[in-house]
Amino acid sequence: MKARPVVPRALARQDVDEALDYYLSEGAAQAALGFIDAMEQAYTHIGRHPAAGSTRHAHELELPGLRSWPLKRYPHIVFYIEHGDHIDVWRVLHAARDLPAWLRGDADTAE
Repeated sequence: MKARPVVPRALARQDVDEALDYYLSEGAAQAALGFIDAMEQAYTHIGRHPAAGSTRHAHELELPGLRSWPLKRYPHIVFYIEHGDHIDVWRVLHAARDLPAWLRGDADTAE
């Protein structure tokens, strides 16, 4: 199967930028670089195997098709929906956040 393009929404890009800003503000340039690598690996994986993500939050939020994939070695989760021609990344959230509340606020937001 051919990998589909992974297209992050503006909020997902903002989430990534905020995480990078945090690591850099803490003087953790290596952690920031590792975070970028982990994001690239996650996007590659979900582009190739979108059905591999968990549907747990889809059931909790009643958002059919919503899946999540955790980053390796980082406490962030990629939330996405699979479409026929691409993967729509909604958010990239820190796992310690109230995830249903953050996602529920975006449920009606389309780009």
